[in-house]
Amino acid sequence: MTIFLYSIAAAAVLIYVPFLVVTYARAQVGYDISAPRAMFDKLPPYAQRATWAHQNSFEAFMIFTAAALMAYVTGVNSPLAIGAVIAFLLARLLYSIFYILNIPVLRSLMFAVGSLGSATLIVLSIIQTNT
Repeated sequence: MTIFLYSIAAAAVLIYVPFLVVTYARAQVGYDISAPRAMFDKLPPYAQRATWAHQNSFEAFMIFTAAALMAYVTGVNSPLAIGAVIAFLLARLLYSIFYILNIPVLRSLMFAVGSLGSATLIVLSIIQTNT
């Protein structure tokens, strides 16, 4: 199932979606190439939240990548697995949007949906190895 490999590539791209917002905000406040991290406090709140969404995306990516590779290696092939992949990718996109827009309830819900997608792939992989 190549969908697992493509989904890893898509998840890698999603890491940088919130960083586009950070880049825009940095340009607005005057990017300091000599101290790019020092300007964090100068960023508007939405850009600070975008930075946090970007950082969280790396964390979620590591778990999802392991889960997707487990599913790929064990030969998981089910509609549930495909649904888990799609749910993860959509949830992570919405997670970043809701984080930047400062909608914590929906952001938390999307975090949970994305985590459930990764967990589903892990469980399906374990089941697959035991059959």
